[in-house]
Amino acid sequence: MAIGVAIGSSPGWVPANSAVDRPVFAERADIAFAVYAPEQRHPVEVAAEQRDQLANWLSRRLDRPLSIPSLREYGYSLIGGRLLPGESGPAAQFMYQNASGARLTIYIAAVQKDATAFWLFRDGNRITFYWGSQGMGCALTGYVSEPQLRSMAIEVCSLLGQSFRSR
Repeated sequence: MAIGVAIGSSPGWVPANSAVDRPVFAERADIAFAVYAPEQRHPVEVAAEQRDQLANWLSRRLDRPLSIPSLREYGYSLIGGRLLPGESGPAAQFMYQNASGARLTIYIAAVQKDATAFWLFRDGNRITFYWGSQGMGCALTGYVSEPQLRSMAIEVCSLLGQSFRSR
């Protein structure tokens, strides 16, 4: 069962009312992680070795400049990415893996309105943090502790927000 909470500017967590509060892009991000993260032979369409090509291709398809955030300081390396269908057009997914094989993904898609806070929901041990910036929705999903995923999400939001503003 999925549970959602908001992380606003006030200290602590604020419960969300239900899955109805969750935007479609966040649910799609969670599903895409569940489908592709376990895949061993073809988890991505374009491998990390083609990082520039991947960024350029997905930037063109999403009609936004996309930078691929580094998560090395958290022990995760990019393994690649893919193009996915979003709610109202194309979406991008970047996948990362750590030394023990654990994976996480960043999902990016156009959204109607920006979120004013970080939100999260959990489905079992899988956690998704999501937010909006400059008309783009972003979600970070993985089997990672809440504090660590939150820290990564804040950094990813900052990095991606800078690239969205440069449009």
